[in-house]
Amino acid sequence: MTTAATSRTLVHPAAKDIRLEGVLHALADPMRMRVVCDLAREEGAELSCSSFDLPVTKSTSTHHFRVLRESGVIRQIYRGTAKLSVLRRDTLDSLFPGLLDSVLAAAASDAERHGHGD
Repeated sequence: MTTAATSRTLVHPAAKDIRLEGVLHALADPMRMRVVCDLAREEGAELSCSSFDLPVTKSTSTHHFRVLRESGVIRQIYRGTAKLSVLRRDTLDSLFPGLLDSVLAAAASDAERHGHGD
């Protein structure tokens, strides 16, 4: 795992350090699940934090992205002044085969059942 972080260097766990319980914890929150679903829809795209329509404060949004990054679900990079996020699908699929697809399918089904489908 990378040890130090500056304001422009973000800490990401190495694949060997990603734990199932950390990933499940990150995915258990509805706002974080919304981010993951949005990233999954954009397959491989690097999206800026401002492109997510989350009904929370900026500091809460920052917290959610940090949890996703530190658990290994997303990777974040700076491009100029923008912090971009991308889903670590390949890493997650190799560590936990079928998990991400199952969770995304369950989230879509849940949203449809509760009338929040896209």
